Amino acid sequence: MASENSPQSMHDQTALIETDPEEEQECSSIPHRSGYKLTLYHWTQSFNSQKVRLAIAEKGLLCEEYDVSLPLSEHNEPWFMHLNPTGEVPVLVHHGDIICDPTQIMDYLEQSFNDEGTPKLIPEEGSTYYHRVQHYRELLDSLQMDAYTHGCILHPEITVDSHIPAYAATCIRTQIGNTQSELKKLAEQNPELKDAYVAKQRRLKSKLFDHDNMKYLKKLLDELESVMDQVETELQRRVEETPEEGGESWLCGDFFSMADVSLAVTLHRLKFLGLSRRFWGDGNRANLETYYERVVERPAFRRVLGHVNNILISAVLPVAFRVARKNAPVILGTTLLIGVLGGATYLAFLYMKKRLTFSI
Repeated sequence: MASENSPQSMHDQTALIETDPEEEQECSSIPHRSGYKLTLYHWTQSFNSQKVRLAIAEKGLLCEEYDVSLPLSEHNEPWFMHLNPTGEVPVLVHHGDIICDPTQIMDYLEQSFNDEGTPKLIPEEGSTYYHRVQHYRELLDSLQMDAYTHGCILHPEITVDSHIPAYAATCIRTQIGNTQSELKKLAEQNPELKDAYVAKQRRLKSKLFDHDNMKYLKKLLDELESVMDQVETELQRRVEETPEEGGESWLCGDFFSMADVSLAVTLHRLKFLGLSRRFWGDGNRANLETYYERVVERPAFRRVLGHVNNILISAVLPVAFRVARKNAPVILGTTLLIGVLGGATYLAFLYMKKRLTFSI
């Protein structure tokens, strides 16, 4: 996969969109087969970004990635709001076409890159397999993953073995409050985006109210139980089909599909949130447990999601380095000032020590 960078200005973004693909330096170990140019704006911890990145990895596509940090509110900056007025990741840019909806992005990738050397994640339309894949995609994509994520952060008592640090609940409440003030300020500073900022502020306020509601969250978790039961039943059908010796079966057949992309990332998120013990393990939904053990070993999964559970590496450190880069002049100036003051203090100490020695 491509290395992740942080765009610095709207000018940089425009240049990226307009650059001739042949002039762009390749930054991926995946062979550049057909001269295409994909650019993905995403955030490592974003559920929808993870789905799109896993689909790209499974198809073996060359893609230049740009990390849009949600903790630093880079998705609220004017340059990104011009790309996607909802201010949400991921966003795919391909030869000037801008696609913002994650499902549409994955459908676009499948339709645009279907040559013989590229794995197909959606079967031929009209086939039994096609309808099965689409059914489970729609079922899994209907889950309110934002609500699960924010709900588990705000109410850690419903989780077991969560990978989310204890201080996150306080941080997210503070961040949401700060973001609301920030969006109001940005709306005043960017009148051409005022409606977009106001709409986002309204959505944010509504989300916080819903996701902090335990009654609402428990209802969603009960609905998730039903979905996991359906998935478990479908996986049992694959077991009963007894694939050829040495062959593997996945959710919809003996091939890895776009439905598996949705399921793999969903299970990973539940594990991350500390909800996995509720839905599989210890004899509960044995097929789901086996499926997860197998899917995490896939090379594409390991490349995209293998490190995400480490909150320090995948979230805290990149943000810290980006803050340092953005504030480099201030940090450098402060460091120099501390160094000068420290040196002066040390010289003064030596001078006073020398005076006292001569006095004695």
